[in-house]
Amino acid sequence: MKNKYSIIKKLLVTLSPILAIFLLSSCAILTNQNYVSYRVVDNSVIVNSKLGEVKYTALSTGSIEVVYLEEEGKQLPSFSKQNSLNSLPLQVNEFKKEIKLVNGDLSAIINKQDMTTSFYRGEQLLTTQMSYFNNEEKLGFDFKLEQNEKVLGGGQRVLGMDRRGHRMPLYNRAHYGYTTESNQMNYSLPFIMSSKKYSILFDNSASGFLDIAKTKANTLTFEALGGQSSYIIFAAKSYPKLINQYVDVTGKQPMPSRWALGNIASRFGYRSEQEVRNTIDKYIEEDMPVDSIILDLYWFGNDIKGFMGNLDWDRETFPTPVKMISDLKEKGIKTILITEPFILSTSDKWQEAVDAQILAKDDNGLAKRFDFYFGNTGLIDVFDEKAQDWFGNVYKQLIDQGVAGVWGDLGEPEVHPDDTIHFLSDINRTARGDEIHNAYGHQWAKMVYQKQLKAQPDVRPFILMRSGFAGSQRYGMLPWTGDVSRSWDGLKPQVELSLQMSLGGLAYTHSDLGGFAGGEVFDQEMYIRWLQYGVFQPIYRPHAQDNIAAEPVFHDQQTIDIIRKYIKLRYQLLPYNYTLAYQNSTTGMPLMRPIFFEDENEPKLIDITDTYLWGNAFLVSPIVEPNLTTQKISLPAGVWFDYWKNTRYQGGKDIQLSVDLESLPVLVRAGSFIPMIDEINNTENYSSKNLTLHYYADESVAQSKSEMYEDDGKSFDSIKSGAFELINFSSMHNQKQLSISLERQGKGYKGMPSERKLTLVVHNWKKRIVSISFAGKLLDSTQYKLNLQNNTVEISVAWDHQPAQLIIQ
Repeated sequence: MKNKYSIIKKLLVTLSPILAIFLLSSCAILTNQNYVSYRVVDNSVIVNSKLGEVKYTALSTGSIEVVYLEEEGKQLPSFSKQNSLNSLPLQVNEFKKEIKLVNGDLSAIINKQDMTTSFYRGEQLLTTQMSYFNNEEKLGFDFKLEQNEKVLGGGQRVLGMDRRGHRMPLYNRAHYGYTTESNQMNYSLPFIMSSKKYSILFDNSASGFLDIAKTKANTLTFEALGGQSSYIIFAAKSYPKLINQYVDVTGKQPMPSRWALGNIASRFGYRSEQEVRNTIDKYIEEDMPVDSIILDLYWFGNDIKGFMGNLDWDRETFPTPVKMISDLKEKGIKTILITEPFILSTSDKWQEAVDAQILAKDDNGLAKRFDFYFGNTGLIDVFDEKAQDWFGNVYKQLIDQGVAGVWGDLGEPEVHPDDTIHFLSDINRTARGDEIHNAYGHQWAKMVYQKQLKAQPDVRPFILMRSGFAGSQRYGMLPWTGDVSRSWDGLKPQVELSLQMSLGGLAYTHSDLGGFAGGEVFDQEMYIRWLQYGVFQPIYRPHAQDNIAAEPVFHDQQTIDIIRKYIKLRYQLLPYNYTLAYQNSTTGMPLMRPIFFEDENEPKLIDITDTYLWGNAFLVSPIVEPNLTTQKISLPAGVWFDYWKNTRYQGGKDIQLSVDLESLPVLVRAGSFIPMIDEINNTENYSSKNLTLHYYADESVAQSKSEMYEDDGKSFDSIKSGAFELINFSSMHNQKQLSISLERQGKGYKGMPSERKLTLVVHNWKKRIVSISFAGKLLDSTQYKLNLQNNTVEISVAWDHQPAQLIIQ
């Protein structure tokens, strides 16, 4: 640098004064580097610059957290991260112009001159944080996007899968009666996933915006009115691995109880104890499986307005609630109750809540009161330890009465003035409404989850909520997609909504089956199509305003007969579906999976929402238009079979599938194993002792494998304690024979079958059979049946859980 200065000085005698000043000022810019130094503290690398201190931390393999520390004492804490995270050491390499931090395949290169940070996976540049801003109005970041880069994320929106070109509010707000477009809904996520296989989570709960190249070309902008100046970037070689890295940091979804995957009776709402009893009796009378029933707000008041906050039974309409819950339990039915975080000033508990100081405050330290649809109200301050204890006692009383699950509604919160003051006991400071709004439902779910576990340590919590934050899945939250229009246009965006939320770790996002809002006349076809689709989504819960019955048992006989078949199928698929829940709880892999997982190098697949994968075996194409006789389906590569007819299709092209009112387009991937049980009407009767294993054979698939997870269906620590079994299926197929191997892992669980009656159904079998052997013994002709009409062979054996191989020649 001295040489450069001396050369310039020599030139000054021959240059004009103005040009000389320009050159000297340019040198000043070049030498005025922002970087000062770095240090390593507890695995974190803290870079000191004239912009302040920035901390870089490896939270998991393939992730780096970036936190600006200049106002650390004033900023809110992280809500998204697990408390139990152990940081990993970052490899640090300092060079003349940059610092390189390495965590696995992900590296961050910090430019010393301007403190921009570029992120690489191996040698591939993923993105660059171009700027950081923090002023009186807002704080946030700008990131560079490539011209053709597709960007998913933002949580619940109806905008198409690629959210590029949109500026999305980060403020949880209900959108009543939405249909085919919505830019703001109940559950916003400050999270994006790129087609370049990286994700960014902005760890900030404050109100703000996610701008994906809407305002600035090729720029991703996150901005918030306050909160924490922090983000976490993840990078992986595949989308499933990317999700796995994300949930390693934000937390994995606990296993739900098996009954949560069954049919849930629900409506807005059951107005009396007798109506609840009659509804369940109607399900039983119609031979329609059901496992639980949800009571909406009429359980604590006889009208919509004026009673919210009572949080106790209306004894006029529910005279014997404990006996009702007990009687339902004897029939295998779990009772779930709605609760809200608002205490109306007209409710029985208003004065108690004021005296206990459990409501959020105003600027004068008094209970903050405001008006909304349900009346004049205060808001329970779920961030305050006093309020948590008070609210927790309410839930404890309900649990003692036999209530099996909680529905948390209006938890955006639906109305939440900015001048509402919350007290955060964990960090002993206050926060205004807009700072904490998006984390309210998250904190509420955390409280309910912890209180339920304290009351029943070995029982898996059931928590249905419509709003939360990044990481809410670790508290067992089961989100739904809000008050959707009861119409075809309401049905159309449901796949997009569930897929988008699943990418952000919230894999149990589901819809009010049949639609919730409006509808003057019962649309049979639309209703049937929605409930058919529901079989292949995470939670099965028809729910609607009660001007038209939400429950299928209260409709015409044709509707009942069609829906009964589909709900029975969902129960038969419980071994398969429960295994998807296990995979999600251990890896974050969604139950509903986007088609772009099939070919990760083809960005065009990202835009597909009319077809999706249910696990790895099923391809589902919901019907969202009336009067169709055929459905066009773009098949991924490989061989696929019509689930209903066994017809074989070559993938990698479009097909036209014939449909009628009774058939939902469902295909099965060649090489798939699908474990199923006999028909049951309630999970209390669940058993996989008689197990039917469907295998879809095709010589194009030389090898395949799958698994089936089983435990007692209810114990909280089944996975952690090893109280389960994991059955591994594998196949080898050539021109001479098909061999299927069975192996079992795990310590086992109470009630596990000592052996199983196994019925293996091999699909697409067109050859004559020379011999079949199992565990080294030849089977006689009474143990198998060849059906040449539908090209299947059905084999029945007893399996003692020892490693065994079945060979067909």
